[in-house]
Amino acid sequence: MMEKDNKRFWQRFAKLYGPVMEKSGAKLYRDICERISPYLKREMNVLELACGTGQLSYPLASRVRLWEATDFSPAMITEAKKKNNSSRLHFSVQDATALPYAPGSFDAVVISNALHIMPYPEKALSEIRRILKPGGVLFAPTFVHGESTGFRLRVKLMELAGFHTYHKWNAEEFAAFIAAAGFEVIHQETLGGSVAPLCYLAAGKKRADKM
Repeated sequence: MMEKDNKRFWQRFAKLYGPVMEKSGAKLYRDICERISPYLKREMNVLELACGTGQLSYPLASRVRLWEATDFSPAMITEAKKKNNSSRLHFSVQDATALPYAPGSFDAVVISNALHIMPYPEKALSEIRRILKPGGVLFAPTFVHGESTGFRLRVKLMELAGFHTYHKWNAEEFAAFIAAAGFEVIHQETLGGSVAPLCYLAAGKKRADKM
């Protein structure tokens, strides 16, 4: 029976995730960091959801007052904590669809390469809106659907390994999904190649009276 949230896959893959990303995804994560960095300020509190083993957490945490990095996989957080020596960076296990933080707790939220593999991403976006301060920014770089043979082969291999993609948006569909959840897209750009296209997206929290 297929699991509903890919957690078993991430628990099994946690020890390999960091080395694999360092080898195959280093440039893509550098590109994402370069686009997020200009928005970050020393006085900001940032929440990261689906942080994995810290591919964005470590290079960006030094730019802000607090970087709260979370993932729903305990094994991923265990691996992420092994490298941490910063008082600005804190790791914890959290469910992105049921966060423990008070409304308006964070200046920005980062959720990278996760919304498309969540069965109910709208719940995560609702929680993100709740915990963002007025004027807060969402950074949601997300792999989107491609048409190349290499892309289809990559997806097939991941499915055979027990990984499931719940939402196969293209870049325009993904941006529309974010906008419908109460955000205003302020920057959208396609990164990566045809095998693993990624929509880098930054969006501001829309005021309630504009929804």
